[in-house]
Amino acid sequence: MKLKLANIMAVFFFSLSPVDANADPDLSAGKQLFQMCAACHGAAGEGNQSMNAPASAGQSKWYIKQQLNNFRAGIRGSHPQDTYGRQMIPIASMLKDSQAVEDLASFIDTLPLTNPKATIVADTDRGRAAYGVCASCHGANGEGVEALNAPRLSHQHDWYITRQIRNFKQGVRGSHAKDFYGNQMRNMSLILANDQQIDDVAAYINTLD
Repeated sequence: MKLKLANIMAVFFFSLSPVDANADPDLSAGKQLFQMCAACHGAAGEGNQSMNAPASAGQSKWYIKQQLNNFRAGIRGSHPQDTYGRQMIPIASMLKDSQAVEDLASFIDTLPLTNPKATIVADTDRGRAAYGVCASCHGANGEGVEALNAPRLSHQHDWYITRQIRNFKQGVRGSHAKDFYGNQMRNMSLILANDQQIDDVAAYINTLD
């Protein structure tokens, strides 16, 4: 079954017409590419906890491109304990060139922000206090700051945020030698001393708009 799915995916992506790597983004091509993403991330990029797929809608285009390229290069998802990250490597590898990455990221950039429901019950007041350190890079409202390579956090699922912070703390993410910005986050994640603090921060981020 897995082999059959892989064959279908290969036909889907590689059947697309070649494009100039320097061309402007092709939203039509990006929309076509996103059909495969939608199987897990949702038709509107809203994310799906049952598929362990975060929201892609609303995330910064530059960050989508960066992470897709990291998956393609094996910089992200290569850790044996990164179960869900490892699943993304073959998917991202179906993007045949930088133009395909550009087209897909540009289409995702057109999707409206989502408003994920809270799934974590924690202390948002404590989370607000702890988030002060995060805000120095990710912005006071979790909007993300490209100049600091800090992605948007607001409008993302709390369960995904907690998982990624724990992955950073445990070295499951950000430990690859070429993941410079991931390594920075790994160091920052250590500021949160325990799971309760992680939950508090994620619960607070869920309130940001």
